[in-house]
Amino acid sequence: MYKYDDYVKSADYIKTKIGDFKPDILMILGSGLGFLGNLVESPVYIDYKDIPNFKVSTVPDHIGRLVFGKLSGCNVMVMQGRLHCYEGYDATDVAFPVRVAKLLGVHSMLITNASGGINFDYNVGDFMIISDHIRLFDIHPVRGENISEFGDRFFDMTYTYNEEYREIAKCKGKELHLPIREGVYFYATGPQFETPAEIRAMRIMGADAVGMSTVPEVITARHCGIKILGISLITNLAAGMAKKEVTAQEVNEEAEKAENGFAKLVLSVLPEMKG
Repeated sequence: MYKYDDYVKSADYIKTKIGDFKPDILMILGSGLGFLGNLVESPVYIDYKDIPNFKVSTVPDHIGRLVFGKLSGCNVMVMQGRLHCYEGYDATDVAFPVRVAKLLGVHSMLITNASGGINFDYNVGDFMIISDHIRLFDIHPVRGENISEFGDRFFDMTYTYNEEYREIAKCKGKELHLPIREGVYFYATGPQFETPAEIRAMRIMGADAVGMSTVPEVITARHCGIKILGISLITNLAAGMAKKEVTAQEVNEEAEKAENGFAKLVLSVLPEMKG
């Protein structure tokens, strides 16, 4: 289990690379969405492998580095590639960078993912603003001895996805004429895609989309008092909804198609999260 000093050691190392720069917003970029890190102005790159206590991303399309700089006029810390429990990491490993971000001064987080659509009204290419999530099975990311410097032992999850940020994202999406939805994200640990029966069960429970990430980081950010905006890109219809198999290639191809719209949405929302 990590101790407070482990997070401090990571943050102190990063500070030697970024100097007086203070990030306000942490951005965690999902599958096929890492291109946004390339838009950062005057970037400082730090590979995960060089940061004490950081784990290394093993997913092929996840670069595995932090990017610090300006994006849409905001001071950002971008995770260009994230970590997943299916890579063999504990949930505390996956969420480790969130606590480091808090120590660096981050007050808000914009987290994205590629997900499968469960709601029959959803289409591939839709953007879903996350209003809530369902998590049932994985080990908790803040389990173990509580680190009081980050938050209380027991904490509320009622208003996890910031309502103001959600309204901003919906309004900006409509202004940009993007296919905007709002719904519930179901967290499945993967790496296999879900069975049709699991998808039917998720739909009954009230889920609109499903993915293999996001929730460990969100829980940890909530514990830290970081305000959260989550956006899912619907890259495929979930198992059993189309007469074909779900593939990682399909997910990445659809993410590429949505690059332009996704970039416009994120760049328009970021300035509203600055304060």
